[in-house]
Amino acid sequence: MLHRAFSVFLFDDRNKLLLQQRASSKITFPSLWTNTCCSHPLYGQTPSEVDVPEDVASGAVPGAKRAAVRKLLHELGIPPEQVPLQKFKYLTRLHYKAADAFAENQSMTGGPWGEHEMDYILFIKPDAPVTIEPNPDEIDDVKWVNREELREMMDPSSGLRWSPWFRIICERFLDAWWSDLERTIESDAHEDFETIHEVM
Repeated sequence: MLHRAFSVFLFDDRNKLLLQQRASSKITFPSLWTNTCCSHPLYGQTPSEVDVPEDVASGAVPGAKRAAVRKLLHELGIPPEQVPLQKFKYLTRLHYKAADAFAENQSMTGGPWGEHEMDYILFIKPDAPVTIEPNPDEIDDVKWVNREELREMMDPSSGLRWSPWFRIICERFLDAWWSDLERTIESDAHEDFETIHEVM
């Protein structure tokens, strides 16, 4: 079923992006590299993590941001005070569906699990370095990368595997946003609250 999700892209003071490798023990998408943190808002949380249409239309999305803070702590050990809600920048939404199974040639083949998500894309560049203590149940590895390092890692010759949502975001949006990071985060230059980008 279609459900809400979020993808966090966290940058440091050198504009490097924090990547994570999902734990090999995870039920879905194990061992894949992806963006800083990806998960789902939960229903029934207080304060709410579910955004109403007005929140989306205004770009405020406090629910998705609260969920992001919760999961950054759970997965990466980043204290909430280091990633305050007001520092998050909501950019747009992505609607995609992807199977969770890989053939030996790393092509999608379909399987018992997968994702069908309305993914809220969130950027954040904290004012100070963050504390990282990865949860081994969630993460096998982390790495800070610049744009060129990411391109090298994503080259097929690297042998690394990537989450489908991260690959979609990279192919469609990331380079333009990242190359213009200050304006992306500090202005409305790259905001698009109305469009739902469909990748099916």
